[in-house]
Formats: sequence, C-alpha cells, structure tokens
Amino acid sequence: MTSASTARARAAATTAIGNLPYLVGALVVGLLLFYLVGFDEGATSLFGNTMVVHEFVHDARHFLGFPCH
Repeated sequence: MTSASTARARAAATTAIGNLPYLVGALVVGLLLFYLVGFDEGATSLFGNTMVVHEFVHDARHFLGFPCH
C-alpha cells in the first residue's frame, strides 16, 4: 500500500462529533430558508417593513403550500 492510498483511507473515517458543526450549520441555513419562504410577510418581517423578500419567494411559497394572501 502506498502512502497516498493510506492517507485517503484515513481521511475517509470521520466521527459524528467531527461532523457536528456541519450539521448545525445546515440546520441553521435550512431554518432560515424555511422562515424566508414560509413566514416572512413584509409587515412581520425580521428585515424591516418591506415586501422584497415576500415578492422574491412568492411562487415558491405557493408551490410549497404556504398561503400569503
């Protein structure tokens, strides 16, 4: 076995603790996207009283079954 193949074999082994930051990051990004598509309504927006986010994701909101009118 060469040293390059040994290095690849060692790099493939990960632990759940080692992946925890990536899992938490993916959860935060997913929840932010869920909020932006599903619940950001302009008047109750975290980003001020603007409808920019609402209009940007309007079709995705209806496609996913969120009412907005």
